[in-house]
Amino acid sequence: MSAATKTPDARDARPMSSIEALAARAGFEIEWQDAHKKMQRVPETTLRILLEKLGLACGNATQIKQSMAAADAEMSGRRLPPLITAEVDRGIALPVSAAKSGARYRIELESGAVIDGRFTSPKGEIALLSPIAEPGYHTLVVNDHRTTLAVAPARCYTIDDAWRTLHEDAAHAPPLWGVAAQVYGLRRNGDGGIGDFTALASLATQTAKRGSHAVAISPMHAMFSAEPGKFSPYSPSSRLFLNIAHVDPAAVLGAPAARAAIEKAGVAGDLAALEGLTLIDWPRATKARLAVLRALFDAFSQDHDSPFARDFAVFVEQGGRPLEDHACFEALQTAQIAQNGKGHWRNWPDALRDPRSDAVAEFAKANRCEVDFFLFTQWLAAKGLMHAQHAARDAGMAVGLVADLAVGCDSAGSHAWSYRDEMLTGVSVGTPPDLFNQAGQSWGLTTFSLRAMRTQGFAAFIDMLRSAFARAGSIRIDHILGLRRLWLVPEGESAKNGAYLRYPLEDMLRLIALESWRHRAIVIGEDLGTVPPGFTERLQEHGLLGIRVLWFEREADGPGFKPPREWDSGVTATTTTHDLPTVTGWWRGEDILWRSKIGQTMARTDGRDAVEMVLEERGADRGYLWQAFQDAGLAPADVDAPDVDNAPVDEALAFVAATPAPLVTYPLEDLLALAEQPNLPGSIDEHPNWRRRMARPVEELFLDDAFSDRLLAVDAARKRSAQPNEHTSKPTESP
Repeated sequence: MSAATKTPDARDARPMSSIEALAARAGFEIEWQDAHKKMQRVPETTLRILLEKLGLACGNATQIKQSMAAADAEMSGRRLPPLITAEVDRGIALPVSAAKSGARYRIELESGAVIDGRFTSPKGEIALLSPIAEPGYHTLVVNDHRTTLAVAPARCYTIDDAWRTLHEDAAHAPPLWGVAAQVYGLRRNGDGGIGDFTALASLATQTAKRGSHAVAISPMHAMFSAEPGKFSPYSPSSRLFLNIAHVDPAAVLGAPAARAAIEKAGVAGDLAALEGLTLIDWPRATKARLAVLRALFDAFSQDHDSPFARDFAVFVEQGGRPLEDHACFEALQTAQIAQNGKGHWRNWPDALRDPRSDAVAEFAKANRCEVDFFLFTQWLAAKGLMHAQHAARDAGMAVGLVADLAVGCDSAGSHAWSYRDEMLTGVSVGTPPDLFNQAGQSWGLTTFSLRAMRTQGFAAFIDMLRSAFARAGSIRIDHILGLRRLWLVPEGESAKNGAYLRYPLEDMLRLIALESWRHRAIVIGEDLGTVPPGFTERLQEHGLLGIRVLWFEREADGPGFKPPREWDSGVTATTTTHDLPTVTGWWRGEDILWRSKIGQTMARTDGRDAVEMVLEERGADRGYLWQAFQDAGLAPADVDAPDVDNAPVDEALAFVAATPAPLVTYPLEDLLALAEQPNLPGSIDEHPNWRRRMARPVEELFLDDAFSDRLLAVDAARKRSAQPNEHTSKPTESP
């Protein structure tokens, strides 16, 4: 950046310019602390671009004045906004100018009850509504102005709450464990080369029989049917709908219908070849899956009065406008790519960029069959994922599926097109330069507009939450630090030329808690990285579980690893994540070799081989980890650490099992002692990201003695870790 380097305590003494003042009012952080703990100041050129992208013109003094007035009106609360968040049994503050003393108000509760009152606050002071004991989306009426009061429970639905649904007399849940799986990587005989919801249901059922209470899964968000080369689950087209590539064609309409569809599509040989591959060929496999689904739809569309047809009609009606928009987008994008190769909706004809335009309505009418096909595939996907959740619960799981909610979505996708006014346009979410990525990162993702959140009553955010909670017992919010602030980069700019935009953390946490209780689902927040002071405690106050990973749990005053008893309790714990090395891969240094292969290893100035140096450091870390296993009584005290080819996988699993976390999740890759990780951050085609498959079908995994023994050992280790009242939170009363 062009700003001068400063110490953290020596902020720039320059007065803010008019551009900086507008940016600060709009929610941008003018100054920020970099990875070296030095203060940086965002250049005005960057702020100008970002302000324009937010719809705040700043080309001259008049525009700045007008934009400041608009931002001030939105942020200062001079009038009642469309939605106000609050907590049960706590007073609700209203803007000073929104409620005059003596004015009457009415609160219409969701339950049908009505509360009438009168404001009594002295002139010029904040008006307070009396506390409301009933959580829900209520309506406040003041002088014929209607505002939604989103009154949330004090905290989210917890693991203890979930356990009590199975065991009514239990005060606390015992230490639970689960598995983590990349759904695309699961194998099933006849799956056509991509893991599907049927394989997921099988995994849930089989692991539940061994004591598991959760299955954490990769994001199931909708991707791009017309662009199957886009397959990163964290760069979806929409976070409201599902990836139809995971549909098992036989799951709903039966095996005979699926076989007939495969025969009609003429892809039997291709499906068999794809199924035999070690890595997923996403373009070929998706194309073949769509061909089968189209043939299945052709037969289905001839039946107008079966129970399935009626169920489909109900699904479409309940999905409403958002579902219709997504299906229309899929059809439109398919047509636009076929006609002119234009995949991004901003490159389409002007009339097609607006989902409410006459041109889009005419397209949907003229191509009704194509739109209905994509509605049909969403119906199959929804039923498949719901079946997996029901299978998990029916098998005895307290939690079931843990759905992964990506931090953003592709700006070229249906979510951005459908919610054009609620999503940011022309910017990308990313990260500033840090110790590992000196150029910073720009992920090509968009997210919610802060201004639209306030003016639209958080509608798009609530829709997303409800979609995530709908078919799962828990959600994992990726990069939950983004609820506090996000690094935004203008499209086409270097990632370092960005700025942090602050988001209304308290409002979003309350909405998450409210939806968590309405869906009876647990919330996990991925709080890894540089976490602001007090942020983790804030999450825990709201009942959100953080995440702790073996590789990052190091002693504060030395190079060793924390003993299990010193790990945090209000979190989930795991050996690794999809972005980090497996236990076997870490022990061998596979991640180091991969980073070297793709050019991520920094050259040293002293002439020594950088890779050899990092491998030497990993060798020392292996010793520290083995010592931690020994200190925990999980490895013999008089035995040296295993050699590089014999990773202590069982010890690592037992080590994490001994932590006070109420829920521990183990990636399938570690339960199978695999060396390769699903994703290598910073790589694109150099590493087979999101393409690895399990070597054997799910059902066959449980015939393997080593795998089955690990599950039994993990279950026993978690039971041994139970300590009265140490691993659990205080009981949460149902709202």
